Amino acid sequence: MHSDLVASRSADPKDSRESRNGGSPQLDSVSLAIIEQLQEDGRRPYAAIGKAVGLSEAAVRQRVQKLLDQGVMQIVAVTDPLTVGFRRQAMVGVNVEGDVEAVADALTEMTECEYVVMTAGSFDLMVEIVCEDDDHLLEVINKRIRAVPGVRSTESFVYLKLKKQTYMWGTR
Repeated sequence: MHSDLVASRSADPKDSRESRNGGSPQLDSVSLAIIEQLQEDGRRPYAAIGKAVGLSEAAVRQRVQKLLDQGVMQIVAVTDPLTVGFRRQAMVGVNVEGDVEAVADALTEMTECEYVVMTAGSFDLMVEIVCEDDDHLLEVINKRIRAVPGVRSTESFVYLKLKKQTYMWGTR
């Protein structure tokens, strides 16, 4: 298990992730540098970050808290599902009739759905599922996802081997 920073941007208007002008929070070069430091090591001490970006430990702590409060980033432990009892992962493409957002909202409530994104292309939604085994995966797809009102069809892509997973896209 390791700790990683996950930069996030949400289009959810209920979140307090937008600045007062209604757009994304404005980040200066120091905040971006702090984010990059944490993307390299989510457990890096504030004193070390401060030294790298030219701020005091207290100032870094304050900036990090503001970035967390704004939803610009989150600091989480990222695990390998296989090591904590989840033996099956899959990406599921979902086609929807009617309100895509309503279906997406229903899927986000399912604990097995780790990632839900609305897309343009062959599928209306892409959903990453983490399950204990094949029986659990079948139950989630067949009995729960397909039972959501508006789900027209699904296509499953079972993971055979995870080759790369990173949150190191940096900042712009």
